[in-house]
Amino acid sequence: MLNNKPYIDTIIEISLPYLKETFPNEPRLEEFLKAVNFLKSKTQHKEVIDSFINIYINFVKEDYQNQYKEINVNLVDFLEAKDDGVKIIWGDCLTAMRGMKSESIHLMVTSPPYYNAREYSQWNNLNDYLEDMRLIIKEAYRVLDNHRVFVFNVGDIFDNDNLTTSSTWGKRRIPLGAYFTKIFEEEGFTFVDDFIWDKGEVQSERHKNRNKPYPFYQYPINCYEHILIFHKHRKDETRYPCPVCGCLKVNGNAFSEIGIKSWECKNFECFERSKANRGKRFSLKSIITQSRQTEKFAIDEEFIKKWRRDIIKINPVIKINSRGQNILGHTAPFPSEIPEFAVKMFSYPDDYVLDPFAGSFTSVITAKKLGRVGIGIELNKAMFGESSMNNLINSLQAGLFEQNEIEIAEINLL
Repeated sequence: MLNNKPYIDTIIEISLPYLKETFPNEPRLEEFLKAVNFLKSKTQHKEVIDSFINIYINFVKEDYQNQYKEINVNLVDFLEAKDDGVKIIWGDCLTAMRGMKSESIHLMVTSPPYYNAREYSQWNNLNDYLEDMRLIIKEAYRVLDNHRVFVFNVGDIFDNDNLTTSSTWGKRRIPLGAYFTKIFEEEGFTFVDDFIWDKGEVQSERHKNRNKPYPFYQYPINCYEHILIFHKHRKDETRYPCPVCGCLKVNGNAFSEIGIKSWECKNFECFERSKANRGKRFSLKSIITQSRQTEKFAIDEEFIKKWRRDIIKINPVIKINSRGQNILGHTAPFPSEIPEFAVKMFSYPDDYVLDPFAGSFTSVITAKKLGRVGIGIELNKAMFGESSMNNLINSLQAGLFEQNEIEIAEINLL
C-alpha cells in the first residue's frame, strides 16, 4: 500500500481511461473490476501487479475467444476439465481443432502423415496432400495461443507426386520441408529454425539402387528429417499493462518483430525509470516469456548444449524385431527426444500441449511426464487404437507413475 491506500486502487485510478477502451461494454468492465477487487487486501506490490496483469490478459483473451462461434461445447468441456493431464481425442484433427477455442493451446508438436508413405496416408497426388495439410495448419494457427510455438517434424521423401505421371520414372526427391515452410508462412506463422535430425543407420529398405551399380540408379537412403520451428505472432493492438508497475498508461512503439507490438510505460511514478526518465519497454511476448524466469523453471545446461547444434543425432525408434514383427503396433513411431525438446524449450508446467497427429501418443506421454497437459488427436483408432493406448498406459506406469492408477480422459469424435 502507498499511504495506506491499496496499490490496486492506484493501478485502477491510473488505468481506468484505458480500461474503458479495452472493455467498452460497461457490464464487462464492471465484471473485470469485480474480479480484481480481492487485491485490495494484498500488500505486496509484486503479487498485486502480477495478479492484475494475469487477470487482465485472461479477460482480453476471453473476449477474443468469444469472437469464434463454432466451438464444440462438449469438446471444450472435455479439454477444460481438471484431470490427470492426459486427454485423447479420437477423430479427424481438422474437425477436432475446429471445435476448440481460439488460442487455447500453448504448444503444438507433431509429425504429420507423410505423403503416400504409409498405408494410412494415401492421396491422389501431392497437391491434394498439401492442400489438406494447409487446412490443418490454418486451423492450428487459430487454436495456438499468441506468441507460442509449433514444432513440426517432417522428412523429405522419395516418391512420385502423381501430377504428370505415375510411373516409376516419375519418382523424385520431394522437399516436404520446403513445401511445409512455405505453407506455414502463408498461413501466418513465422519460420524460426530448422534442426536437421540425423537418423544415422535406418531400417528402411527404400531408395536402394536395386543392385544396379550404374548412373541414374543411385539414390541415398533417407537418413535425415527436418524439425521445423515456427512462431505464431498474431498482430494484436491491445494495450497491455506495464510489468513493473501494472498500469495501463503506456504508449505503443513500433512492432519489434512481425506481429509483436511493443509498449513503453508512461507512468512517471513507475518503479523503474531509465536515467533519461524513459519508462519500461515491453510486449505481450516479453510478459509471457519472462514472467517465470526463475531457477525453478531453468533448463538443464547439458540439454541446452545438445540442442545448440542445428544437426541433431537421434536414433530412430526401432519397431521391427529380429523376427520381422512390429513390436510397437504403430508403423511410424515418434522418438521421444523431439517432443521432449519442444516441451522443455517452449512451454511451462500446466501448459496445454497438443499433437494433432498423435499416433502412438509419444508427445502426450512426454508432456505428461514433464508436468504439462498432453492432448493427442488420432484418427486411426481401428488401426492403432489398442496398440497406442497400451503404449500410453505402459509408458505412464513406468518410473514416476508406477505407484499411481493412470487416468486417461478420452472423447470420441469419430
